[in-house]
Amino acid sequence: MIDLHHHLLPGLDDGPKDLETSVAMARMAADDGITHVVATPHASGRYAFDPAAVADRLSALREALAAERIPLTLATGCDFHLSYDNVQDAIAHPRKYTLNQTDYLLIELPDHGLPPHLSETFYELRLAGMVPILTHPERNPTLQADPARLAHWVRDGMLIQITTSSVLGQMGSKAQKMAHRLLTDRWVHFLATDAHNTDRRPPLMRAACDLVARKYSPEYAHTLCIANPQAVFSGLPLPEQEEPRRLFDEDNRLALPWWRKLFTR
Repeated sequence: MIDLHHHLLPGLDDGPKDLETSVAMARMAADDGITHVVATPHASGRYAFDPAAVADRLSALREALAAERIPLTLATGCDFHLSYDNVQDAIAHPRKYTLNQTDYLLIELPDHGLPPHLSETFYELRLAGMVPILTHPERNPTLQADPARLAHWVRDGMLIQITTSSVLGQMGSKAQKMAHRLLTDRWVHFLATDAHNTDRRPPLMRAACDLVARKYSPEYAHTLCIANPQAVFSGLPLPEQEEPRRLFDEDNRLALPWWRKLFTR
């Protein structure tokens, strides 16, 4: 399994504070069957994203994992927040923030409320050559209350990542309910851990992947945990996907542009 959203590097954000904890997280991930991790520290107003610091921590962690014989392939990216300065810098330097320096950009929305003109921002990022991946929309209270907004973005080509702990109900009942609605409708493209530590936010994928295999299909679980993230890790287009369901249904009509609503009554 391949984990595209993982706060593994020490001392950069609200993830592990020291190298020892990072090594423990890496060992836990490998023991769970994870083979590749993209280390994604926050790039936000609170946590400035410094590629040189990221490279230094990555080098130190690789040495520590080699010494401990922990079989984990590492790359870097970030958990990208949509501040004005971030967006402008990403447009000017697209590979600075992307996953494994490919075209794929992991985007985190604010916990409460959504900035205006989000669709335009996503469009600008795509024009600059980036492919947005929206992280854990199932945990966003605004999208929980109004999932039609998400439908609009998915129709426009947004890729969706949900959190393994949401699938298992460990992020609350609302997040779990929305996660399974998205899975049922095949709007999800990736499972990832969003791991921050070894206890409250652990780097575990196996249980969620197995649940998706049992409840939806082994093929879909393979797509979310291996095939799609492998394509992102390698900078390749995603393989053929299942057709999303209910994306143009009446209960998602509020997400349509105003002029299209006139013709769907």
